[in-house]
Order: sequence, then C-alpha cells, then structure tokens
Amino acid sequence: MKINQENTSRNPHNSMPDNEDRFGMQVPSALDAHEDCAFDGAMLTLVPIIDAAHLIHGPSGCINNAWGNNSNLSSDFRLHKIRFTTDMEESDIIFGGAKKLQKAIIQLVRRYQPSAVFVYSTCVSALIGDDIHGACKDAYEQIGIPIIPVDSPGFAGRKNLGIRLAGETLIEHVIGTAEPEFTTPYDINIISEYNMAGAVSNILPLLEKLGIRVLAKITANSHYKEICYAHRAKLNVLIPSQIMLNFVKKMQHKFDIPYIEVPLYGVDDITQLLKSIATKLGSHELEEKTEKLINEEVNNLSENLNFYKLQLQDKTVIIDITDFGSWIMIESANNLGMQVIPISCRKLNQEDKNRLKQWLDRDEVVLANERLEEIIPIINENQVDLLIASDRLKSLSFQAKIPFLNINSELYAGYAGVLAAAREIYTTIYSPVWQQVRKSAPWEEIE
Repeated sequence: MKINQENTSRNPHNSMPDNEDRFGMQVPSALDAHEDCAFDGAMLTLVPIIDAAHLIHGPSGCINNAWGNNSNLSSDFRLHKIRFTTDMEESDIIFGGAKKLQKAIIQLVRRYQPSAVFVYSTCVSALIGDDIHGACKDAYEQIGIPIIPVDSPGFAGRKNLGIRLAGETLIEHVIGTAEPEFTTPYDINIISEYNMAGAVSNILPLLEKLGIRVLAKITANSHYKEICYAHRAKLNVLIPSQIMLNFVKKMQHKFDIPYIEVPLYGVDDITQLLKSIATKLGSHELEEKTEKLINEEVNNLSENLNFYKLQLQDKTVIIDITDFGSWIMIESANNLGMQVIPISCRKLNQEDKNRLKQWLDRDEVVLANERLEEIIPIINENQVDLLIASDRLKSLSFQAKIPFLNINSELYAGYAGVLAAAREIYTTIYSPVWQQVRKSAPWEEIE
C-alpha cells in the first residue's frame, strides 16, 4: 500500500518547507507559541523535587490549573502537586511586586514547612523588572531555608530552554551546598528530563542488586537534600536527552564528574547501560556481578515474554511518535513480532529516522499539517489492531472501533518495563469490551 508520507507543498522561492530550518527541524509558528514556554519547562523540571515548594511570581493564570498535572511515585509529600502564586495584579505591576513576593515566601514556609522554595519569574514580573533575587535573599535571612530564584520568564523561549535554565539553576544554587553523611566508590547520579520518574524506578532495583548507590535523581521523584549531594557522585548517568546534555557537561567541568549516555528503549539498551556503569566505575568484581545479573534478568524476561509473542505476533499497531515513550513502545511491539506503523505530526530528525530504519526498515508517516483524520484511512487499509498514542488521538480509536493505549512512557523502561509493555498491549487488544463495541446495535440486527 502506498501512503502519502509528507505534505510536499514547497515555497517556490526556497527548496525547504516553510516550517523547517536548514537542519530539517520543525520551526514553531506564532500560532502554537501558547503551547509551552521557558517558564513551563523550568517548572516541569523542578517540580519532581517533591519536598520543595514552587512559588510562581506572576498572575494566577500562569499556574495552568496545575493540581496533579505532574505525577511522582511518592505519596509522602503533597507539595509537588501544588503551585503557589503571588497573584500579581495591576497595582503590583505599577508599584512593583517584590515586597509582595517576600511576604508570600515567608507565609508559605511558615504554613507548609518545605525543605526549600523555588521562586519562578514570569513574563509579567520579568518585564516590570521585579528583583526576585533580592526578595529571595531577604526572605532567606528571615526564615533560614534555601530560597532559589529561577530566571525563566516565558518570553525567553520554548519549553526546552526552560529545562536547560532549570538545570543551570541547580548547578548555581543547589548542587554542592551540602555534604552526604558518607560516600561509597559506587555512588552515581541519574539525570533525566522531567517525566522520567517511572523509568528511574525500574532501574533502581537493578542497581541495588549490584551494590550501586544512586546518590541523586535529577529530578525524578527526588528530595532537595539529595540534589545538594550530587557533586559527590563518581559518575553521572544521563538518560538520553539533548536538553540535559549541557547540564552533565557543566557538572563535569565544575565538579569533575564523568558521564555516560545510554538510551533505555529496550532490552539491549538496559543491558548496555548496566555494563557501561560497571565499566566506568572501574571494578572487575562489579563487572562480573553485572554480567551474572544481566544473564538472570534476560533469561527470566525471555521466558515471560513467550506467551505474549505467541498472542501478538503479526498484529498491526499504529504508534504516534511524540517522546521517549513512543520509542519504547515501538521497540517493544517490534520485539513481539507486531507490524508497526509509526506516525508523526512533525518531521523527525535524522537520528530518529535512522533509528526507525534500523528497527523497522521503514519511514514514519508524516501527517500533513497535523491532519489527524488522515489516520482513519491508514487504520482501515491496514486492518490495524491497536492505536498507541497520547490522549489527543483517543477519539480516533473510538471512531475506528479499535483498542487504544495511552503512552505512559517512563513506566516501560528496563527489563520490568519491557514485560509491563507486553502485558499492557496484550490486555488492551484482548479486552472483551472491544467485542461488544464492534457488534451491531440490537435495532440494526432486527433490520
């Protein structure tokens, strides 16, 4: 079957598409600028520090209805679910809001007693020149807990820039400000983007079996104190992220901590990750222990996957490529013998294209101008059994009467994650509800 893979309309005065730069990357338009901003990226990165409070110095609208928007695996604290705001008004814009900010910090600390407070500038507070650094310093002198200013107003750029600015804030104001009670030769940091708590949770049990201590998780379900200790680690392990790559390089320069970068898309990747950590830590005994653990985990996984492979091979699945989780699901479905049709609303970079070629020997289907209705013909022509995507495509699966699985990326990393992904795909496809959905209505059967 031939599929129209791209919108081939071109600017007659330029050989490149209108929405791409010379590197083949999509250029955001003014129409989608509201989708994210630097402030949003910084807050998403730091919110997983679950015992810290997050205070937004700006209008209440910047909170973005944030209760529970970012999940963490811990239920010990509720601060990561709450966004505090100074609720700037017209009078604050005219006369300045620094005093209001200082008062808000003190009230917040006295009521909620966080380990630290991150104070975020926004477009409004930055444009009027409010001195959040001075307000944070004055508040610290009164209450004595760390008050960290985060300079990431929305107009500075998109979400990715905010993530980078959050990392720079940690290096400048947090990392190296406290010492751990003890250190070991096998202390490491795990560094990832903001939505990787589940991936890290699947890796931790493996590292514990090897006697490797995770000193700090930056910033997946972490505590403020452990971020302070991060400078004493012997190795930084970066779960691949171009955005956080600059962060680990700065840590290497400032604290002399080497780093490794290994993806977590499947079994081979987690195996390579464990081997790389053992090799980098420089212990022959640890390397032998790692090989033994890998053999045990791979053999157990292979036995547990046999059932799912028999049930799922030759099934067809559409997977929407959006983030880290998409690649995990593509790798999992491919290993189960499923026919994978990757789709995307944006043109992938060359690295992602090469990965698809290696795994699937095919290109992605690019939806022209994000026209999601193009998916329905693809579903019908290929007799698709499952749609794996974000919630924005859920209605299409209902329309086509096929099972839908929401991408929950981080939970499917590691050996346990591969098995969990297979189990989730199986239970979704074979759920009895789809037999009922595909039946004709009683009045249609009478006719």
